Amino acid sequence: MLKLMIIPFFILSCFQATQESQKSNEKDSEQLSNPEFGSLQKSLEVQIGQNVTLSCQSTNGSLPINYTFFRGNQNLWPIITKEDRNPALFNLTVSSASDLGEYKCKVVNGISNSSKYSKSLNFTLLDPVSKPVLSTTTSQVRIGQNVTLSCHSENGSSPINYIFFKGRKTMSSRIPMQGKAAAVLNVIINSPSDLGDYKCKAENNIPNTTKYSNSLNFTLAEEDGPSYPLLIFLVLLFLLVVIATVLLVPFLILPWCKARKLKSAGSSTSFVSTDKATGPKNYVTYTEIEYAKSEEVEYANIPIRKEEKDRKVNMRADTTVFYSEVIIRDGTQQAEPLHSPE
Repeated sequence: MLKLMIIPFFILSCFQATQESQKSNEKDSEQLSNPEFGSLQKSLEVQIGQNVTLSCQSTNGSLPINYTFFRGNQNLWPIITKEDRNPALFNLTVSSASDLGEYKCKVVNGISNSSKYSKSLNFTLLDPVSKPVLSTTTSQVRIGQNVTLSCHSENGSSPINYIFFKGRKTMSSRIPMQGKAAAVLNVIINSPSDLGDYKCKAENNIPNTTKYSNSLNFTLAEEDGPSYPLLIFLVLLFLLVVIATVLLVPFLILPWCKARKLKSAGSSTSFVSTDKATGPKNYVTYTEIEYAKSEEVEYANIPIRKEEKDRKVNMRADTTVFYSEVIIRDGTQQAEPLHSPE
């Protein structure tokens, strides 16, 4: 009786095994499916120098299956051949920004004439923030003045979070900014204690990369202080006037004064010279001096009356000699007689 029960159970087990084998062969003979592609890391955000593992798996298709990984159109060697259904793994190191993507994989087997490609995958580079720069529009302030502080980090993956400080006191909440946009904070200078010192810090999602800026301090401007640009302008204007005066005196003023003096002297008439002439007992009387001027010389028409005493006759003879064009050149007078009436 026991033997009769064992025989049917054995026959049933063989039948089930045969069915599973047939199902497995049918599955292997199926067409390759599009592979599932991804990263074993939880996040697609990576840093320079980080190691990343890529995974590619095709659940259908006859074995063996060949897996090929790509970055863009570049084939990443080597080709991985799998004799089972486990995923193919590929390790890479992110050395620069060019290693970020786009990645994908391809599967092919010996039965199917066509290949299947996965969806693409891209990594995002986590760039540590650089030291932020804290700046303002002015360094000198007055009591009650409103000033603006600006903080930005040149490098760093977004978002970058900024916080402002005065001394050890926090002046703002966390300000998230995208790209290279700067965070700003408005401050009112109510007293000298508000002059400084101010700082800001920058950080992103990369741990232990927080950076602080240099400190910034304001100076209090004097209320009645001189306007230095205006003072410099006035000094330069005064020097310009002095230089112009020095240049104008010898070239314009002195010649004008000299011309006025000569004109005044030349316009006088009917004067008599009381000086004796060089000859003995000769007296000269100057009358009706008429001033004239040409382009090259200055001269005057001077009628001269000359009185001479005749020694032999012991008589006094009056002689009048007319001179014209008394030329004054280099302090020397030269005259030419026109006629001498008897």
